[in-house]
Parts: sequence; C-alpha cells; structure tokens
Amino acid sequence: MSLPQLSIAALGGTVSMQAAHPDQGVVPSVNGQALLEQVPLLTTLARIHVETLCLQPSASLEFDFLLGVLDWARRQVEQGASGVVITQGTDTLEETAFFFELLWDREEPLVLSGAMRSAKEISADGPANLLHAGLVALACASRGRGVQVVINGQIHGASRVRKNDALALEAFGSPVFGPNGLVIENAVRYLHAPAPRKTLPSPVRVGQRIALLEASLSADTLLLEKLLELGYDGLVIAGFGAGHVSEEWAKAITPLALKIPVVIGTRTGAGSTASHSYGFTGSEIDLIQRGARMAGFLCPRKARILLWLLIGCQRSSELPEYLRHFG
Repeated sequence: MSLPQLSIAALGGTVSMQAAHPDQGVVPSVNGQALLEQVPLLTTLARIHVETLCLQPSASLEFDFLLGVLDWARRQVEQGASGVVITQGTDTLEETAFFFELLWDREEPLVLSGAMRSAKEISADGPANLLHAGLVALACASRGRGVQVVINGQIHGASRVRKNDALALEAFGSPVFGPNGLVIENAVRYLHAPAPRKTLPSPVRVGQRIALLEASLSADTLLLEKLLELGYDGLVIAGFGAGHVSEEWAKAITPLALKIPVVIGTRTGAGSTASHSYGFTGSEIDLIQRGARMAGFLCPRKARILLWLLIGCQRSSELPEYLRHFG
C-alpha cells in the first residue's frame, strides 16, 4: 500500500530561527528540509515534498505573496497531495490562516503551524508542532474542514484562533469557541463537527487599502478625517467593549460610511459586538444607524482581511452576509 503525499512549505518565522553567534538575536535561517529532518516520524507516514518559499519573519509577509503561496498549495493538491502544511512565524499566524480560509476551496486540509521557541532553543516546540500539523493534514477526519492552525497539541479553526500571549508556549487559543480538536498520543481527535464554510474566488484587484484603527480614551479624529483624502477603500475600527466609540469618533464616521465600508469590532480580545443593547451616541445602535457594520465575533484584524478580499473580489456588497457567517 503506497503512502499518501504530504506537501510542506516553509515561510520562515521563529520555527526557522537561530542565531549566528551566541550574543546575537535569532533570525530565519533554517530551511524546510532541515525542519523536516527533525521529525523523522513524518517520513514513515507519507511521501513528503518540502519547499522553502521564503525565510522571513511573519510581520513582513504581504497579501500578494500569500496569494502566491495559496497557488503553490493548490498545485500540490492537483499533483496528488492529501494535505498541505505551511510553517510560518506566529506574529501573524492567525491573520494568514484566515486569509487562506477565505480562499481555500479544496476538500484537502490546509494546516498552518509555527513555534514559540526558536530552532536551537532548549525544548524547541517546532518539531512537535510540525509533526502534529502533518498528522492533522493527513487525517481523513480533517477533510472539508478548511484551514486550521495546529500548535501546542491543539487544532484551531482559522476564523476563531488568536494569539493571546507574546511569549508563552501556550500562546494560542480560540476564545469562547475553544479548539476544534486535539492531538493526543499522535492521534487526531476532533471535538466539534465541521462547520459550514464560505469562501471567495481569488481577488481581481490587490491594490485596495483598508485602515485599521483602535478606539482609545480621548483619541482625536484627525486620522478618521483624512482617510478618504489618503485613498483608503475601507475602515475597520477596534471599538471599546461591545463595539463602541466616542461621540467625536461617531460624528467622524458618518461621512465615511457614506463613501466606504466601515466595520466595528471589539478590541477586548474575546466576545461579540452588540447590535441593539446600547443607545448612546457612539454605541452600536448609533453606529449602525450611521451606516457602520458590526463584526460580531470576528476580531478586527480578521475583519480587515475579509474587507480587503471582498473589495478585491468586487463583492463588497456581500459584506453583511459574510459578517453574519463569521461574526
């Protein structure tokens, strides 16, 4: 019986980092093949094709580059891969995962992973995370689940996962919803049934600009007032609490919402925006009346990605429908 094919792409990040000298900081330098050599068990479970597509910290990844990575992953499936794994830095892992989730239209699993400890650090977590990601990508139960993040023994859905700690090993979680599953004794165990998926075609436009601003105490409105002049095509606000802003911000949002899509999320890190609880100026009821949309459970960073893709696909009119699905 022939082994299934597993394709792995390395993009860099902490999982690939080491220092050239003991007194220097770590930088991306370990390629995909070297990462794979640390996980010999994977080669007994599948025929592995591994490529290093870049060696960058994930903060420097760009949407147009990620579209190329997505094309690479699709080609792997067309060439017979049962699943695809992508390793990258954890700084933007939750955002990259959701970007791919919106565009991945295949039944085959696409799994992202990374590490919180660098490649040469004592008890580096990269090898275990890569092994678990490979196991999830090869599992029949992973088919039809879209894009997932596998890290620290947990399997998280791309739309819910968040990085909740800057340095801790257990940095990732899915607030409110919890992980989709766990990897226990190298067995993939799902806790929830697959959720309905909603994807988009590849964007026909990539030059759109979406601003992401966070509401804060006594913040001025200058950036809001300049957005249209600066050429932005959409705005996402990480609002107070259940999706609130100050009176002055509410007034500044009114002319913006007449020209560009405006989405309000919560800056809290967990929970949903409200829709009909508060009635003061700058509340969710007031902002909805001004033309803004509430993000629900979708975090502001992911709402920005959704809006960027919808505009790029020339389907911004479908924003309410997609916010209902993910929010």
